[in-house]
Amino acid sequence: MKQYEYISPCHFGLEAVLKRELTDLGLEITKVDNGKVTYTGDSNTCARANMFLRTTERVLLKVGSFHAETFDELFENTKSLPWEEFIPKDGKFWVTKANSINSKLFSPSDIQSIIKKAIVERMKTKYKIEWFEESGSSYPLRVTIMKDEVTICIDTSGESLHRRGYRKLTSKAPITETLAAALIMLTPWNKDRILVDPFCGSGTIPIEAALLGTKIAPGINRKFLAEEWQGLFPTDSWAKAREEANDIMLRGIEMNIQGYDLDGDIIKAARQNARLAGVDQCIHFQQKPLIELSSNKKYGFIITNPPYGERLEEKKELPGLYTDIGKVFGKLDTWSYYIITSYEDAEKYIGRKSNKNRKIYNGMMKTYYYQYMGPKPPKMKKPE
Repeated sequence: MKQYEYISPCHFGLEAVLKRELTDLGLEITKVDNGKVTYTGDSNTCARANMFLRTTERVLLKVGSFHAETFDELFENTKSLPWEEFIPKDGKFWVTKANSINSKLFSPSDIQSIIKKAIVERMKTKYKIEWFEESGSSYPLRVTIMKDEVTICIDTSGESLHRRGYRKLTSKAPITETLAAALIMLTPWNKDRILVDPFCGSGTIPIEAALLGTKIAPGINRKFLAEEWQGLFPTDSWAKAREEANDIMLRGIEMNIQGYDLDGDIIKAARQNARLAGVDQCIHFQQKPLIELSSNKKYGFIITNPPYGERLEEKKELPGLYTDIGKVFGKLDTWSYYIITSYEDAEKYIGRKSNKNRKIYNGMMKTYYYQYMGPKPPKMKKPE
């Protein structure tokens, strides 16, 4: 079966998590860069990667890469790529995004225009036609130029993969589903352990944890752009991916996942989102302030995204908030807790230095993932 090269982007700082996901899918990693991982696979890989990857925004099919310092080089090298192997004569294609970093070619609009013209010229020659109606399926292109190295890909996902389809209502500053999944996967939490999010908002972290625990594929309830393509991938590859997703799903299991928030309306939204995700039976949502958080359970996990205080008036409240976090979490002295925030003085007011601190870029915002490790629970004795 023909092999293709794929690229999946991720949040800066989370490349290792995405790499582990791809390896678990049995895919061969060829390159790890800042904010993306490149891998190879056959024509079924497109469907499986879109269906199962939790920590990437897209699955991009790489058409080619080359060096270009002038627009002439950009045009000729783009024209030399085998576009007819990817885009049919009625395909609708355009450059939806062009990024240029530390390169001589830097105008996104010019890059987009020249690449489109080069593809048209190539396809005129190959298809022996002068006019393309572009009445068929869509093939949006994404172009990256890094230090004069051009990479051109076709987006197979369409709508970003963080849109699982369950989050209809959101809180004021929601965390994306892909980031939430990655934060959980950076911890040793598993479905048999209690997990609490005391700032759950619209429920993204608890829901993503439940999806992980039940092995529900993140893409099982949505469609992908490449499903509309004819001829490039086997038509049954998407059905096979969904069948695989249904086969591995764990049904009827019990988990102890809890989500709390001060806002009663947003708790209602979280419950609705959990129902749409099919995991409402796994999560207990409740309106509750931070200071009332307590538990008689041992060896639990807190994974949370407290307010960042991006507005000036909110920043004044942060020292008090993070002091309360330190006091409340500190009472759960056998628990592990993980906090993502852009607040640089978080450790100071929590009153304890984290065991690990990972920098993660949430878009353009630098955040810190403070990881406080509790003691490991004793191993269960095997029955004799």
